[in-house]
Amino acid sequence: MKFEVLKQSHLKRNIIIGVVVVAVISAIILNFTRAKFRTTESIPLVNGTINYSLADLNIVAITVDGEPSDTIPTGNYELTENSYCTVNGEEDSNITLSYDSNTQTLSVIPFTTKGTKCYLDFVTSTTKKVDTILGTIEVNLDTPDFSKTSCTNGSDDGGNCEEETVGIYEETTSKGTTYYYRGDVENNYLVFADKYWRIIRINEDGTVRIIYSGEKSEVDAAGKETILANGYNDSSTQYTQTQTSAFNSLRDRSYYVGYTYTTDLQRPSTQNGGTASTIKGILDTWYNNNLQSYDSKIASGGSAGFCNGREMASGYSWSSQPSSAIYYAAYERRENGTPSYECSNTNDLYTTKIGLITADEVIYAGGTSSNNYGYYLYTGNSYWTMSPSYFSGSLAYVFRVDSNGSLIHNSVYRTRGVRPVISLSTNNAITGSGTISDPYVVSS
Repeated sequence: MKFEVLKQSHLKRNIIIGVVVVAVISAIILNFTRAKFRTTESIPLVNGTINYSLADLNIVAITVDGEPSDTIPTGNYELTENSYCTVNGEEDSNITLSYDSNTQTLSVIPFTTKGTKCYLDFVTSTTKKVDTILGTIEVNLDTPDFSKTSCTNGSDDGGNCEEETVGIYEETTSKGTTYYYRGDVENNYLVFADKYWRIIRINEDGTVRIIYSGEKSEVDAAGKETILANGYNDSSTQYTQTQTSAFNSLRDRSYYVGYTYTTDLQRPSTQNGGTASTIKGILDTWYNNNLQSYDSKIASGGSAGFCNGREMASGYSWSSQPSSAIYYAAYERRENGTPSYECSNTNDLYTTKIGLITADEVIYAGGTSSNNYGYYLYTGNSYWTMSPSYFSGSLAYVFRVDSNGSLIHNSVYRTRGVRPVISLSTNNAITGSGTISDPYVVSS
């Protein structure tokens, strides 16, 4: 009898344990199942983040450059106007779709109804957004034809508009990526040191290279002050340059194309060494008189330096007074439409805080040997670059931007305009949108 009672007791205990185990397993399965169906995803929206269940939003179809796809593409793509969403089988025109290729985030605004179905159509983007010291800028991804002048159709004013490439473009160099302005751009105006400037490019190190475009205002004989749009008024273009000067007063040796030079040498044997050219003295004096108090805001060295490239064109050897003409590499690059931001010899790179625009920067901006009245470097004046062109006979030649906007050359002793170029350091705070009515402004 004791044995039977004991057996009955074990049976009861086993039944209880079994019930408990079944209950625990059921609870686990139930919670797991509920958790599975309650899993949420998030779509970052302009005004916050909305959580939705997987069953609430259905991506019905995706096409990429006209071809069906199973996934949202990665890289530089944008949604087209063919993308849309439906609610209960009807297209909802109130829903806005957008896609950020940088974060690969799809935004659906507003998203309030379960059962929303979306059809996404992507195309390869021709632009991308880049965060810079100027804020977020939109950069064109194609490569211009540098053998052609760049302008906006209708803006050439009798010039030679060959290609409508206008905006901000990028170029990768050994130092990184630079973003340059090209054509008849209207968003590269900047005010610094109470003067107007135009932005040439954002250098590889993030500094901003700018070219002088005039004082913010002028005072007439009666003492009346006039604010000058674009650094000059409609009746005169003299204000886009600080003065006129020879590049060098000496001209009968090839080394006189140098920003600084050493007798009988292609370039000084040390960086920034040698005798200063006439125009370097002019620029240094102007800097001391106008920008010295802003010195901490102006960069020097690295990609903020100034290249007076004195390498020779293919097939030419340097001589201080050759018997026949010799051409520099900048001349070859202009002829071939192959500009470069590289400075191949360190002793041609000046780490000063002021200099001139290079011929290559003019080509990137849209200049060629043809007339061009339709890009931002055209002012109606003829002004110097700091790039050597050639030496012939007894004359040294340096490139200039002509009064018709073309990139040609002059003997160094000629008097031409001076447009100082500086680079703003990355520690500056810059506001504005870059238009003439809302220029970028560097905080004091």
